[in-house]
Amino acid sequence: MNEQEQVRLLRERAGLTQRQLAERSGVAQPNIAAYERGSRRPSSKMLERLASAARPRPSVALAAQRSAVEELLRKHHANSARVFGSVARGTDRPGSDLDLLVAFDAAASLFDIAGLGQDLEHLLGVEVDIVSEGGLRPKHARILDEAVPL
Repeated sequence: MNEQEQVRLLRERAGLTQRQLAERSGVAQPNIAAYERGSRRPSSKMLERLASAARPRPSVALAAQRSAVEELLRKHHANSARVFGSVARGTDRPGSDLDLLVAFDAAASLFDIAGLGQDLEHLLGVEVDIVSEGGLRPKHARILDEAVPL
């Protein structure tokens, strides 16, 4: 995939117009148009900047893909999941990660935990941190206090 396809794909996956991506990234809209046309080549640093700006808010991505998320939870032997962190507090922004507290059933393996995180990141387009409920200790009380159901 060349740079012009990457820029267009980033923008379209995020459901953004060129103007919206320009506002989020601080890059002039005509430059974004030039990248997409192929008349200008973005540097790798610029691609990272645009990718960061195109990331959705985790809460929005989660709400839009709720049924697919629930299906992935079942696939990876998860009984329940709760959000904590910025999504639970309502302070997430584009580029924030999604923190999930997950209760796995006895059939779950380490592959399920890792696979769930990877599958959710691919689906949602945001970084996902999975915390197994079974691994919590008293020092993690803040996570339990903050966690809210999906």
